[in-house]
Amino acid sequence: MFAYKRQVNLPYDKAVAKAREELAKEGFGVLTEIDVKATLKKKLNVDYDDYIIMGACNPPFAYQALQVVKDVGLMMPCNVVVFTDKGQTFVEAVQPTVLMNLVQNEKLRPIAEQIEAKLRKVVDNIK
Repeated sequence: MFAYKRQVNLPYDKAVAKAREELAKEGFGVLTEIDVKATLKKKLNVDYDDYIIMGACNPPFAYQALQVVKDVGLMMPCNVVVFTDKGQTFVEAVQPTVLMNLVQNEKLRPIAEQIEAKLRKVVDNIK
């Protein structure tokens, strides 16, 4: 399993706002946002559920990881998504420990574990 996901009892827009707020509390900035619904409508003229991908970065941890393996930037930023499915809202965050298994450098593991704990806290605090 490469992501930590939970259903939340908030409408989509409020869940997105709460995700940004909780990410900031844990030291993450949102570097990128992709409105998947709008993009698919514009590029393919298809309708899709509400869905946003937020590329979140915690600069101190990013710097630490880059000092260990410069190529780890390919795994950054940490994606957090908020989406609707069948009328329900979900929040999901990537699990950095799973991604770091691909890099196979044990020095990255403690960094990934700390980031993952923060991302899980973000997801858990969106209610």
